[in-house]
Amino acid sequence: MEKEVITAVALGVGLAASCGFRVFVPLLVASIAAHAGVFPLNESFQWLASWPAIISFGTATVIEIFAYYIPFVDNLLDTITTPLAIGAGTLLVTSVLPIDQEFLKWITGLIVGGGAAATIQGGSVLTRLASSKLTAGAGNPVVATTEHAASIGSSLLTLVSSLLIAVLFFLLIVFILVKFRKRLIRSRTN
Repeated sequence: MEKEVITAVALGVGLAASCGFRVFVPLLVASIAAHAGVFPLNESFQWLASWPAIISFGTATVIEIFAYYIPFVDNLLDTITTPLAIGAGTLLVTSVLPIDQEFLKWITGLIVGGGAAATIQGGSVLTRLASSKLTAGAGNPVVATTEHAASIGSSLLTLVSSLLIAVLFFLLIVFILVKFRKRLIRSRTN
């Protein structure tokens, strides 16, 4: 049972963190994987493996990816996708947690999945803001392409090696938090 919990949390955290790059790519990957029987969903989340869910997430993924190539719309999208990423991360972790008590399952999903998605999304938002400021938006398509690749790659890698990706995202989160803390300390001393 303990190995099952660790694997489920690693799968959920890897996909939740991927939501920080793009909201709908990890949901689509999880949905397709669940439909194929590769991604283990709790009983109440079987709807994620349905065709309507796959079609909805697929459509949303295509729209989201193309929208990030429209200058300055990408910055506006960050304000909308930040809470969506937290919700998607929460959903993905909660959908795989083998916890019987619903309240505990959702709180754990919010803290772990929502927190991982929020951290990665925060780094994404800061990167796009810096790109917009330094290049007047001309560098944002490069940032968007990198984020698309990161979301697709990390989502697929999570399914292949869930524990490894969870460790890598944890290290990335620690790295982002350390950099943010250093920047905050530097700005206070200046």
